[in-house]
Amino acid sequence: MIRCILNEGSTKSLQVLCLGAHSDDIEIGAGGTILRLAEEYPCSVFHWVVFSAIAEREAEARQAAALFAGATRLRGLLLKSFPDGFMPFVGGEIKAVFEELKRAVSPDLILTPSRKDAHQDHRLIGELTWNTFRDHLILEYEIPKYDGDLGQPSVFVPLTPDQYGKKVDYLIEAFPSQHTKRWFQPETFLALMRLRGMECNAPSGYAEAFYCRKMVL
Repeated sequence: MIRCILNEGSTKSLQVLCLGAHSDDIEIGAGGTILRLAEEYPCSVFHWVVFSAIAEREAEARQAAALFAGATRLRGLLLKSFPDGFMPFVGGEIKAVFEELKRAVSPDLILTPSRKDAHQDHRLIGELTWNTFRDHLILEYEIPKYDGDLGQPSVFVPLTPDQYGKKVDYLIEAFPSQHTKRWFQPETFLALMRLRGMECNAPSGYAEAFYCRKMVL
């Protein structure tokens, strides 16, 4: 996946647009991949957008973005306050944000929730991503949840022990408000990465996976 974007070691600035409905979506779905991109492409730039970052969740989103992307690589950190769970009912306002993003950035890669995600907020963000960015590489990440909507992704990003270890550590560090949720545990995140690592025969045994609707080589 990464070599489809740029030749490894390129000094070109890799522009990555990271989109999340909620404060921890990007990090859960693509945190390891972001860490790998930041490591392999020192000139990479991350545009970070969270549509529902309210109260303590705003501070958590800021800390997480700095941890995963690195404070010097962040550009245009945009944290909105749309209501959790109600995004489809304010879809017009959210679409307007996408239109502003389209004028502001033309990324090499977009990381966004899956259009088939069981959560209505995730699903809307994924759909609007495709509706807005029509000539870009879009990878849709997965988020484990009670609904059990995991599928068969087609793009895999193997992770080193340092990368998947940091992902889990940063998630626990950055999102203390989620610690009361029984599923928000290191074992959950490691289990999914281990499964995807097995499916792609990752050297470390761990990977993240994405859905790709269209890719131009």
